[in-house]
Amino acid sequence: MFDHSSFDAHEGVHMFHDADSGLKAIIAVHSSALGPAAGGCRMWNYDTDEAMLR
Repeated sequence: MFDHSSFDAHEGVHMFHDADSGLKAIIAVHSSALGPAAGGCRMWNYDTDEAMLR
């Protein structure tokens, strides 16, 4: 999974799974070179894990 081209040049990629709730999450940090990240959060139900990665 971590070799997926969608994550090329990312500083960090973190994957989480909570079996009780069914949550699967990916947190991808592009760069913190300019300081702490300021961004958003996307919540989406993907049909497949592959679609989630892309």
